[in-house]
Amino acid sequence: MEPRKPHFVRRRLNSFGYAWNGIAAAFRSEFNMRWHVLSAGMVVALGLFVGLSITEWALIAFAIGLVWMAELFNTALEVVVNLVSPGRHPLAGKAKDIAAGAVLVASVTAVVVGLLVFSPYAAQFFQKLR
Repeated sequence: MEPRKPHFVRRRLNSFGYAWNGIAAAFRSEFNMRWHVLSAGMVVALGLFVGLSITEWALIAFAIGLVWMAELFNTALEVVVNLVSPGRHPLAGKAKDIAAGAVLVASVTAVVVGLLVFSPYAAQFFQKLR
């Protein structure tokens, strides 16, 4: 008799567990992921301090998610490339560089979003200092 597959709901719940394990693994093994999480925490704290609007929170959340997603994809690609090409190979290096470039693009985009969202609050703060 063949073993029973887990119920549909159990399989969905398991998939969330696997995803969480992946995020945790990236956080533990990648310095850049820890840096992105710390940066996001500081941005969230600043957003709470200045009282961002719902729309501003949406922009900030999207920017944070974009960077985290890019970093997770970059980490996954690096792991796979290291698995299939443990030695140095120009194509392996090119793949890793392109993935790192994607993280850079996402990070610069997040910085631009942050500047656009927080600039009016900074201007207001400095105006009060005059």
